[in-house]
Amino acid sequence: MRQAGRRQPEAATEPAGGVGSFFVERRSGLGVFAVVIAAIVAGGFAWQRFGPDVRQQPEFLLRPENVILTGQPAWVNVDIAAEALRDASLDASLPLDDPELARRLARAFDVHPWVRSVDRVEVKSPAAAFVTITCREPVAMVRVPGGLLPVDGEGVVLPSDGFTPEEAASYPVVAGVSSLPQGPAGSAWGDPVVEQAVAVVAVTLPEWQPLDLVECRLVTAGQHGSWELVNASGMAIAFGSAPGQERRDEQGMAEKIAALKQLATAGPVSEPVDLRNASPHREAAAAPPNAAEAPADSATAEEPGLTLP
Repeated sequence: MRQAGRRQPEAATEPAGGVGSFFVERRSGLGVFAVVIAAIVAGGFAWQRFGPDVRQQPEFLLRPENVILTGQPAWVNVDIAAEALRDASLDASLPLDDPELARRLARAFDVHPWVRSVDRVEVKSPAAAFVTITCREPVAMVRVPGGLLPVDGEGVVLPSDGFTPEEAASYPVVAGVSSLPQGPAGSAWGDPVVEQAVAVVAVTLPEWQPLDLVECRLVTAGQHGSWELVNASGMAIAFGSAPGQERRDEQGMAEKIAALKQLATAGPVSEPVDLRNASPHREAAAAPPNAAEAPADSATAEEPGLTLP
């Protein structure tokens, strides 16, 4: 009988999940990874070699004329963008890849004395920057030795070189302030009296033209300082305290404004009027005949240092 052949031993097989299997299964992924690493290294080398030249190309340099400003109103007669960039030493070509570029631009405009707030700064490629601002608006001119200084509704001093004498004369004049600004243009005056004055001017401003008012004059100082509004003929309207600082025996602000509006319907007053009491017309009739003489002289006094038409 033929004997069955002896069974040959099976070839040894590599256990699943071994090192060889790992590299076989991931061979394509490792190749891609190697290519990416090589590209990064080559890119870094190329940027070190050619980057400085690329950064000097016009499309990668922000020039002053490519800073687009939005929000400058008609009453500002200076070039805010040019002044802000010049004062911050940003009036040269600036690399667009500077990570601090937007912040530096925002800071440059924020410190300009005409700028109340910087609302948006956006840097784009090709090289351009878009800046949106809100500007301060002048509400009055404060009389000081030597001339007039403009202020906004918060009592912040504004640049005076942006006004002609004719433009300055078109704003309400605040008289009776004895202090001078505590800082440069763009900072608060630093005197509560100025804050009171601009508050009175702001709340009464709609009636200035129909009543031909030209001056807001301090009568008595203090926490409850008293103010009067003087027209071009020198007639005074006793207004009293600033908004929110009325005395107990004084009419409220709403009543005073209502009385002022009623007076405005008849045009400029021809005799002194007192709005601090409930019956301004009766108070006016009881005023002595010479009550208007002193305000008339003061209101027509020559403006120091600035010739107004």
